[in-house]
Amino acid sequence: MTRTVVLGLDGASWRLLDPWLESGELPNFAAFREESAWAETESCLPPVTFPNWKCYSSGKNPGKFGVYWFERVDLAEGTIEVTNGGDFLTAELWDYLNDDGQRAGVVNMPTMYPPREIDGPIVCGGPDAVEGEYRSIEEGYTTPAELAAELEERFDYQVHPEPLLSSNDERGAEVDAILDLLETRLEVAVTLLEEQDLEFVHVTLFYLNVLQHFFWNDEPTVRAYRLIDEWIGRLRERPDTNLVIMSDHGCGPTTTEFYINEWLAENGYQARTASVDNVFQKVGLDRENVLAIAKRLGMVDLLAAVVPEGIQQLVPQRAGLKRGRKLEAIDLPNTKAVASAQGPIYLNPEFDGETVREELIEDLRAVEDEDGPLFDGVYPGDDVYSGPYADEGPDVVLDQRDGVHVNDGVGGGAVRAAPDRWAAENTRNGIFLAGGPDFRADGELEQVSILDIAPTVLLAHGCAIPSDIDGEALGIVAGDPDPETRDPLSSGRSAGERDTDGVEDRLKQLGYME
Repeated sequence: MTRTVVLGLDGASWRLLDPWLESGELPNFAAFREESAWAETESCLPPVTFPNWKCYSSGKNPGKFGVYWFERVDLAEGTIEVTNGGDFLTAELWDYLNDDGQRAGVVNMPTMYPPREIDGPIVCGGPDAVEGEYRSIEEGYTTPAELAAELEERFDYQVHPEPLLSSNDERGAEVDAILDLLETRLEVAVTLLEEQDLEFVHVTLFYLNVLQHFFWNDEPTVRAYRLIDEWIGRLRERPDTNLVIMSDHGCGPTTTEFYINEWLAENGYQARTASVDNVFQKVGLDRENVLAIAKRLGMVDLLAAVVPEGIQQLVPQRAGLKRGRKLEAIDLPNTKAVASAQGPIYLNPEFDGETVREELIEDLRAVEDEDGPLFDGVYPGDDVYSGPYADEGPDVVLDQRDGVHVNDGVGGGAVRAAPDRWAAENTRNGIFLAGGPDFRADGELEQVSILDIAPTVLLAHGCAIPSDIDGEALGIVAGDPDPETRDPLSSGRSAGERDTDGVEDRLKQLGYME
């Protein structure tokens, strides 16, 4: 049987790639597109790492696995918790390959930490496999567990780049560390494919999107894609191997920061109380300043070792409070709505939810700037999500206009501002290419859903497609086989199986949780 390599380019978009493909900057990428079936994809809302990597691997919308962003909001309980791999309640592409007797490996795909057992290796990575704000995880990120030591010995493998990129000004060692990391990910994936006799391997280059966020199409990002282009050339030369290239969402230059919780407060949907952060903000002390100073003085490791995590958490971010700390500055009994970044909004069940939702949707649809409405759509959550966990999802969902970054900071003051840390923001449209012995070279297709990728790969591998997925197999598989359906597998997880220590902090450093 032909083997398949899926190369996941976090945040890749044709908007970014097309100029380089047309200019000859990425010759192997351009040649592969010419000999493949390819399309623009549409990701699920919100277009972000959590949940869209799992939308790809499960073929389901978030209402069928229960994660809608990096955080889980429960205003009835007054809690906001960071999500991780244990919260995604679904079987995935590799589970169905395994059930068909095919071995599969997964390298560095977000949403996979803590690692679980499959018939094949799992290597977890960014952004979710972390120990603390400034510390990478050192063990427990692979299955089998002993694989971690082997990777470190053979490849000098690291879960996260060191030093970690955390601003637009860091173009030296921080960028070099990411490029080294991307190269190692690819080396490990191909080695596992060969040495462990796998029929399938998926590898994600997550930190590619970190470069895009901070630099958009500037030189650091170009360098990363040159490296990827070299590897596409090598992968195209492998005999009896399919190559699928895809992204979880797209990206585009940021033009506007919209502070959704500040807007909610200004428009009567959210009440505030005082917090200790007000003191730090008045003297201009924020987390970004502290990290920049620590890096300049070479004291990041010392800071992580001697300053208790709880004290570190007291220093506010420039954009205001995030995660569970948002609730410290919100007077919840008198608050109707609280928002996450990039789109999800949750309503306080103590109020008349339907009335509040209708008013909120109408008000948000009217929000404009000089370029028009800030949102391409404002939807009730039950219009966006379906499935057994849909009632845990957001009550209102924003589809942010390309260029708009919906920031969920509480207490920063501004409602709209120029771009803050990110030069580029996620967009809903990513990329998909499939080529090799099991795919027809059909050229450009109409836009496809990210949910269509898993059933298409399963069909190419001769597997039946589970009946509970939302996606459909694309008609690009050689021989035009008729898709067969099968009963779904259990997720193998249980609600509440979580281990989120440190995930929040790593996401903050990268800007995902500003």
